[in-house]
Amino acid sequence: MVTRTEEEEVNRLENQVENGGGGVWEYLCLVHKLKLRRSDMVLKHGLSILNDSKKRSALGPEEWTLYEQVAVAAMDCQSIDVAKDCIKVLQRKFPGSKRVGRLEAMLLEARGLWSEAENAFSSLLEENPFDQVVHKRRVAMAKAQGNTAAAIDWLNKYLDLFMADHEAWRELAEIYVSLQMYKQAAFCYEELILSQPTVPLYHLAYADVLYTLGGLENLQTAKKYYASTIDLTGGKSTRALFGICLCTSAIGQLTKGRNKEDKESPELQSLSAMALEKDYKQRAPSRLSVLSSTLRSLKI
Repeated sequence: MVTRTEEEEVNRLENQVENGGGGVWEYLCLVHKLKLRRSDMVLKHGLSILNDSKKRSALGPEEWTLYEQVAVAAMDCQSIDVAKDCIKVLQRKFPGSKRVGRLEAMLLEARGLWSEAENAFSSLLEENPFDQVVHKRRVAMAKAQGNTAAAIDWLNKYLDLFMADHEAWRELAEIYVSLQMYKQAAFCYEELILSQPTVPLYHLAYADVLYTLGGLENLQTAKKYYASTIDLTGGKSTRALFGICLCTSAIGQLTKGRNKEDKESPELQSLSAMALEKDYKQRAPSRLSVLSSTLRSLKI
């Protein structure tokens, strides 16, 4: 996952490059290192280097990395002829290379030749079953064709091999949520929280899924994860504060008429409501009355 500092540095360099302040190669290297897809910029400025023989020769062995980077960017931008030219150069330099073969399969995918691309990717996986890029391209290709069931299948097979890939777990969770398969999505977020317990985004998403599932136990657990989100963000998650209030209201409805010991302390929801009102006073005072009305409707 790219940090905020890294993202800011990329944006700074991007602005510098666009304003003619130099740093093109530094920018391209950083984008490549962080595995970002700034395809328009990479295509434009990568080609400016590749089309200049002096700049290209000054790169040394990195010239071939840049050809690969520009080829992928060109496919993203549907500049198929540019991608073909880059791949041809790499084919001549590295005949029989599996890495170049992967680019050839990706080119078939970019051209919409799904069957040919699938056969090419399958052949690559037969030779190397642990090629992460090829596995991910199959997922992307299934999604591009609108075949969500196949995308889920490929992601699950990928995660059987690469269980530590947080982005893959997150992608699978988001697909499940889009299909209203909330129990499966909850499992994915549990895996993410186990492996990265200090990432508030996962706590928040897990709480949202549990709240949507409903039921007393799920609501109580959702409330705990909204609270952990607030803790991890230093109280700056408006969505989590709202989540506490919504869970409290729903739990109150489900426990109405029960013994007092079955009910929860009102302290947390009161603090959440106060924090929301303070936040709205500072950032959206014109909406404060709407917030107050909403909180009253929840009987908070």
